[in-house]
Amino acid sequence: MTTVLRYAAFTSTPEGGNKAGVVPEATGLTEDRMLAVAAELGYSETAFLTPDRQGRPRTYDVRYFAPAMEVPFCGHATVAAAVAVAELTGPGDLVFETRSGTVPVSVAVDPDGVLRATLTSVEPHVLDVDPADFQEALAALDWQAADLDPTLPPRIAYAGARHLVLAAATRGRLADLAYDFDRLAAFMTARELITFQLVWRESATVFHVRAPFPVGGVVEDPATGAAAAAFGAYLRELGQAPGDTVLTLHQGEDLGSPGLLHVELRADDPRVRVSGAAVRLPG
Repeated sequence: MTTVLRYAAFTSTPEGGNKAGVVPEATGLTEDRMLAVAAELGYSETAFLTPDRQGRPRTYDVRYFAPAMEVPFCGHATVAAAVAVAELTGPGDLVFETRSGTVPVSVAVDPDGVLRATLTSVEPHVLDVDPADFQEALAALDWQAADLDPTLPPRIAYAGARHLVLAAATRGRLADLAYDFDRLAAFMTARELITFQLVWRESATVFHVRAPFPVGGVVEDPATGAAAAAFGAYLRELGQAPGDTVLTLHQGEDLGSPGLLHVELRADDPRVRVSGAAVRLPG
């Protein structure tokens, strides 16, 4: 019998954020079984934890499965899994060994008694987008070049997984999302993209974001920690988040499941920190 815990991440209420499954003891589960569990649960990702083979305390090997595939790293399932471990063993520092590398996570209790986790990404990088790929991405979204914010050019950003960042010129353009699922899935699969990070800038440090996720068998991710980390690296690469900066990302509002993500950039560390609350769901 596989124990599956259910959480909402990047929210302090069960009605918001992004739902994630957590299997706190996945020793002996095959890849096929993990994929089947994730597919049956139906959330955008489920995290499977195995105690460290070297016996290091509070260290876990973690794998992430969407309903249709394994992904190398998932931020919201990391936050959910860290809070689940904290509920079982107490808050503090954890280490998650993922397919993308080592991800330290710390969990603390806020003044309201809610558990909040902060993950530190692997070292990120940002790449230019091929012009033909850019045009195909717009076509699959049914967007036009005129719909974009020219001050935030398209890039591929990585902080554990690859994401294509596109910035909408208006909040209305971001809200009106109706894309070609199969076309976008094929485009992303061929380029090893996990999500698109679609953003609209409210202010210098506040953004609204959406994340299509057809490669995982999900139309849209309501709150995406891996993409948030990649986006922080993207802004720093463009020189639009210099020095020590904290970004606030609002996601899931257009889906009726609002989530709140905080992204911290430090001048002395290339890695990106993403933090948020998580709450266990009933059942």
